[in-house]
Parts: sequence; C-alpha cells; structure tokens
Amino acid sequence: QVQLVESGGGLVQAGGSLRLSCAISGRTFTDYTMAWFRQAQGKEREFVAAISQTGGTINYADSTKGRFTISRDNAKNTAYLQMYSLKPEDTAVYICAASLETTHAMKNPYGSHIWGQGTQVTVSS
Repeated sequence: QVQLVESGGGLVQAGGSLRLSCAISGRTFTDYTMAWFRQAQGKEREFVAAISQTGGTINYADSTKGRFTISRDNAKNTAYLQMYSLKPEDTAVYICAASLETTHAMKNPYGSHIWGQGTQVTVSS
C-alpha cells in the first residue's frame, strides 16, 4: 500500500520561504508522477505543480509559476515544493499526490490520485 507523508509546513511572514517535503513508501517512487495541490479554508482544492517520474516534465499553476519550484530526489523517495515570496493568499493546506498518470492529467484536483494527509502553510501579512 502506497503512503505519502508531507512535512515542512508552518507559519511564515509574507515574502518568506518554505520547503515542503513528501516522502513515499510502499511502492517504487520512480513509478509515480508527483504533484502538489492546496486547499484554502472554504475554497476548492487547486493544482499547484506536478513533476514526471524522471523530472523531465514539470507543470505549474499560473498562480505559482515563478515563485514555487517542484523537484524530486528519486534516491530519497521524496518530492519537494520550494516556495518563495510567499503571500497571504498562499495560506492553505498543501497536499501531496502520486499517480501513474502524466503531469497534465494530474492537474485534476479531484482525480483518482494517491493523496497525503496535507500540511498547513500559513502566511502572515
């Protein structure tokens, strides 16, 4: 059974940075496309970024392009989301997902992905 565990969330001031991690266990990490989503309180879940199995293909949401960087370390079975220039509107629960689909297909925030539990990111103004 595949399990995803996120870490790295917390409270940060506007303009600051955070790095989220997502560790996978139970299956071969390199089988999966990895992605990050977020869900703010009272809002729909939205796609943030996705990275292919080898890291050769990456997709970002327009709202995070240029400020967020997704990456993966296949030797450590871990995906990352480095976030820079954080804004209060980035406040949300950030959720890691894994899938056998392409990065484009993983943009679906309600797809049949494997989901982590999420980690809270709060950006104060």
